[in-house]
Amino acid sequence: MQNKSLVTVICLCYNHENFVTESLFSVINQDYEFVELIIVDDSSTDNSKNIIKKWLLDYPKVKFITNETNLGNTKSFNKALQFATGDYIIDLAADDVLLPNCISLQIKAFEKNSFKNLGIVYGNAELITEKGDFDSYYFPVDQNRKIIEKRQTGNIYLSVLSGGNCMCSVSSMAKKSVYDLLKGYDENLSYEDLDFWIRASRLYEFDFIDEILIKKRISNNSLTNNFYDHHTANFKKINLSTYLILKKAIKLNRTKEEDLAIQKRVHHEIIHTFKIGDYNLLSKNIGLRFWLFWRTHLKKYEIRNR
Repeated sequence: MQNKSLVTVICLCYNHENFVTESLFSVINQDYEFVELIIVDDSSTDNSKNIIKKWLLDYPKVKFITNETNLGNTKSFNKALQFATGDYIIDLAADDVLLPNCISLQIKAFEKNSFKNLGIVYGNAELITEKGDFDSYYFPVDQNRKIIEKRQTGNIYLSVLSGGNCMCSVSSMAKKSVYDLLKGYDENLSYEDLDFWIRASRLYEFDFIDEILIKKRISNNSLTNNFYDHHTANFKKINLSTYLILKKAIKLNRTKEEDLAIQKRVHHEIIHTFKIGDYNLLSKNIGLRFWLFWRTHLKKYEIRNR
């Protein structure tokens, strides 16, 4: 029997005039039939909005949300999430491209898995340049385009905390019930994926699809570049968000093992904020380290179910 579960793709656009049409067509041209598309233009300053409006003339049933002011990814996504009616959700940037069988492979993974509480599936991604040329793969692959290093699945909370199990967020699909329970993205943050993976993996199991599901574009205005470029306006906000994410994660921890796992990330942030000279944030991260020292040496941990 054919699966008729509806999948909602939320496509976020900000100054993606050169890429948005290709991204939208990649959703429409999926080999899986039951797809709902919601587009959000986050007050682009280029011609993105007009390009989307012209594209929508042929697809009038697609919902289009335009922000009067720039809200950022977290708020824009949550805004669109209110209108989503699908059983599953994909968060798509308007400069990335879904491969034609992306959604069908993700749906199959949900159907065929052996986990009792699966919330999210994700796969590999091909990284491409602004011109669309091949650059590399998110997870290194062999000659058959299969990953070289096996991904951890199921309960991955510990691994996510420590940073040892990085996720490919652009290739993921989540049950809408996951977003509903977690109340979407945290709008106080300037980026969403690490916080979402931590909160979701605390409650749900994850599965990995060893296939290339999406083409992720490496562009000059991508969030990835802002992570490492201290000349960008968002750099300081990103580092503050990381601190807030780690602070929230410590509160979610239940065991000494989990506290020890997150120490690695806190230690990394202490070194990072020292190197960039953000001494206010450095002191905050040192405070997290002292908090973890107290917890791991003096706290009596409760034994609770996951």
